[in-house]
Amino acid sequence: MTDLTLGGFHHLTAITANAPGNLDFYTRVLGLRLVKKTVNQDDTTAYHLFYGDGDATPGSDITFFDWPAAPARRGTHSVTRTGFRVSPASIPWWHAHLVAAGAKVSEPSEASGRLTVAFEDPEGQRLALVADERNPAPHVWSKSTVPPEHQILGLGPITMSVPDLAPTEMVLTRVMNMRKVRDYPVSAISADTVHVFEMGEGGPSAELHVAVEPGLAPAREGAGGVHHVAFRTPDHAGLAAWAERVRGFRIPSSGEVERFYFRSLYFREPNGVLFEIATDVPGFTADEPLETLGEHLSLPPFLEARRASIESRLQPLGD
Repeated sequence: MTDLTLGGFHHLTAITANAPGNLDFYTRVLGLRLVKKTVNQDDTTAYHLFYGDGDATPGSDITFFDWPAAPARRGTHSVTRTGFRVSPASIPWWHAHLVAAGAKVSEPSEASGRLTVAFEDPEGQRLALVADERNPAPHVWSKSTVPPEHQILGLGPITMSVPDLAPTEMVLTRVMNMRKVRDYPVSAISADTVHVFEMGEGGPSAELHVAVEPGLAPAREGAGGVHHVAFRTPDHAGLAAWAERVRGFRIPSSGEVERFYFRSLYFREPNGVLFEIATDVPGFTADEPLETLGEHLSLPPFLEARRASIESRLQPLGD
């Protein structure tokens, strides 16, 4: 019987309206590796850029659709902040680095028991650097602008906002087998609460934080906002089992979708946030060697015949 335990986050996909500026910030300032330069498979006029660690490890990548979108409107029914894990000793370095880079950044503070630096990218994408007390060894990117000891370890925690916890909690715990482990205030001056749900072995790489904020207006998708959050399953058998489970709860879904670098299942939780469950395999080395990931435009086989047409409609990235 297939183990229906999610392994944490697979990736998070957000929206940019400025692909060259996005590439500059996430590679030069955050020191991430561009592990895949491809196109949105459902809209080939748009780049789909994947940034991750040196080995393109599942759970390390934040990805962006490049759409000519208006700025996102912040609010509930949305993912509101994406965490990146770093060594606890790296927090002071990162704060100073982000200040020097001119980023909008807060002073280090404790959030849910972990030292955290909240900051934003140039389009207002809300991010955070979170101390990972487990202090795992990084998958170092030798060409990163960030020293090896300070490089980002991967995703997590990720925070979403809903007006009503009950329907979302039902899906997280009964359908997705997460565990509710603790809660904490949204802020020192707010009566709203964040509820923490964990997957698998737990820890910051496997925590979804759900802020219940009934006083907020609904978010509007756009640049500087999040499109969806993806969770890990090891392989195709695991994804098939998840598809069957979601179907068994009569939750509308995409069914299995072949993305070439992974296979996916998409569905919305009751408050409208788009979830994806994605396989760890085959990974980004399916069509190019690890040593040269992201250096050229990659297209899945079903788009390769249209390469010339697709490339002609993409803006130069300046990479």
